[in-house]
Amino acid sequence: MITRIFFFLLGFILMVIGFMYMIIYFNLLSFGYTYKEYLIYIFTHFECFIAIIGFIIILFSLYRKEKKHVKRIRHRFKFTR
Repeated sequence: MITRIFFFLLGFILMVIGFMYMIIYFNLLSFGYTYKEYLIYIFTHFECFIAIIGFIIILFSLYRKEKKHVKRIRHRFKFTR
């Protein structure tokens, strides 16, 4: 559970950093760049790929299966009325 939270937060932080760079580079349009040149610039710099890596880490943390012993412990402490 703690590793899931860690990877989720790590992915979220990487996505925020990546999108921050994309927004900063969006100012290139005011210098006369076209949208095509902007997209080429985005896809050729590593800072923008950090957002995609963060998204993949978040998906990994959300959809990864739990181990069997964790499920047994959870059901063992289930409260009944």
